[in-house]
Amino acid sequence: MKASIRDKLDQLEARLAELDHQLADSAGLDGAALAKIGRERAEIEPVVIAYSAYRQAEADQAAARDMLSDPEMAELAREELGASEVQLERLQQTLQTALLPKDPDDRRNLFLEVRAGTGGDEAALFAGDLLRMYLRYAESRRWKVDTVSLSESELGGYKEAIVRISGEGAYGRLKFESGGHRVQRVPVTETQGRIHTSACTVAVMPEADEVEEVAINPADLRIDTFRASGAGGQHVNKTDSAVRITHLPTGIVVECQDDRSQHRNKAQAMSILAARIKDVQQRAQRESEAATRKSLVGSGDRSERIRTYNFPQGRVTDHRINLTLYKLDAVLEGALDELIDALLAEHQAEQLAALAGDGG
Repeated sequence: MKASIRDKLDQLEARLAELDHQLADSAGLDGAALAKIGRERAEIEPVVIAYSAYRQAEADQAAARDMLSDPEMAELAREELGASEVQLERLQQTLQTALLPKDPDDRRNLFLEVRAGTGGDEAALFAGDLLRMYLRYAESRRWKVDTVSLSESELGGYKEAIVRISGEGAYGRLKFESGGHRVQRVPVTETQGRIHTSACTVAVMPEADEVEEVAINPADLRIDTFRASGAGGQHVNKTDSAVRITHLPTGIVVECQDDRSQHRNKAQAMSILAARIKDVQQRAQRESEAATRKSLVGSGDRSERIRTYNFPQGRVTDHRINLTLYKLDAVLEGALDELIDALLAEHQAEQLAALAGDGG
């Protein structure tokens, strides 16, 4: 095991002892502090237990080597050496995986934005298909979905759709969906039966715990109110309840008119604005890191073509990991786990390679 990895494990062992001491003397701690300590301890304890098992296996291996010089014990010693070698390899893999850096946003809720790109009405219809795919996936995970805004196209798709998805680990599962999604199929508007290529962009952004987490200067905002558009009739909105917020430094514009309350629309718009600003900041940071080491999966560049949905062949191809599944219908019905698990595995393999490349 590399010295740098052993040092990290020694630090975790010391940290667990420190947390246990805090819990034993918890008189001055409130509920929130105790919960925070409990969460950290729950994360660290399995790693420390595995590290203890690793060191025991090292001791067993050393004892077996000592026995090799005894003719009567040599055969048993060789058997024990083989078994300890296998156990050490398994435990080292477990420990390396446990030490991988965790994305603090993985546990968060998220805002999912789907926008029609090139392809006109067909792109808008595809945006509707993508939105439905993600909603079905959220339903399968028992996550809660709230509609933020929908801009429908004439043929029934969406020019733009924004939803909020909340549930345990939602962002961690969906974060690699950001990017360009391409569809190849015969559009409903095509009379000659020709296959067209259209595109949509998807943005997945972690929700900030509080708007205050992202520094937003009120002087940088222009807030406009207007009458929400509706279908008319007796329930047409007669008040200026819709809200449009423009963040002047970045040019980000957020509109929210889903609720009849101007106050709630403004609060929702501020949440989306905070998430978008945070997303811009994170992408700038990722691009800076990518200048020294290009990330295969996690760049989240909006211009990237990350996935193609080919209807004539019934296939879905994720270009980042060269994975093709001939399960188009199932994927569009929300069966995304095989794709997502493969993306997460590739990301983890990259992290392990980086960890192995550290000093030590």
